[in-house]
Amino acid sequence: MPALHDPVAVIALAGWNDAATAATSAARFVVRRLGARRFASLDPEPFFDFREARPSVRIDAAGERAITWPANEFFYARNPVGPHDIVVAAGVEPNLHWRTFADTCCALFQDLGIGLTVSLGALMADVPHTRDVRVTGTAADAGLAARLDLAVSRYQGPTGLPGVLGDVFRRAGHPWVSLWANVPHYVTTSQNPPATIALLRRLESLLGLDFDYAELNAAAGRFMAEVDTAVMANPEIAAYVRRLEESHDSGATLGTDAEPRPGELLLDIEEFLRGQREE
Repeated sequence: MPALHDPVAVIALAGWNDAATAATSAARFVVRRLGARRFASLDPEPFFDFREARPSVRIDAAGERAITWPANEFFYARNPVGPHDIVVAAGVEPNLHWRTFADTCCALFQDLGIGLTVSLGALMADVPHTRDVRVTGTAADAGLAARLDLAVSRYQGPTGLPGVLGDVFRRAGHPWVSLWANVPHYVTTSQNPPATIALLRRLESLLGLDFDYAELNAAAGRFMAEVDTAVMANPEIAAYVRRLEESHDSGATLGTDAEPRPGELLLDIEEFLRGQREE
């Protein structure tokens, strides 16, 4: 167990809560930039249905076959320039035993003396890719929300593991906040660098850090160029994006008569680019 100075934790889990892997990409970015060291992991056996979250096989450098299992890992980093050391929990939303998973994480964070945990997530929303990524921040505790300039969560409905974790941490008296990036629902991509950057920028003040975004900005520029090209090649989606832009700029909500039915407008960027290369 590392001895840490006033640590703040970041947690991001792949799955339902991680549209375009924006949240887990942000967590992995923090790990890489800070040179964080892994100090703990959770045995996947009790938490996963391996028919749903299958392990993968790879050939290692020695030519041997190796199995890679779904992983939930914990990293720590010293912060020589800011007030908080950092703990990052990155992994995959488990299929089973969510309460046990949440209790285990909460107990570990309490043992580490963590004063604040920040959950990162990303969701599909009716937003245009041509505008700045909106990040919403919430806290269950009104006092904490006011201190950090966040909203008090009023969401009701189906939840993912971050919702369960937040409830367990709140009941344990452990400060918990959530940051969510809104990504365009009409673009299917394995990554969304602008959304990752937006989460990281909101995270900076909570961690007391300043990140170098040169690499991510270059990736975001390529992403925007590819999406713009694909949108222009599809008049129906281009018209829908213009309606989203008008709605966004006016602060209005897009009318239900203007919204496509689920799956009606979907821009698979990777498939589009493969077609472009074949031609």
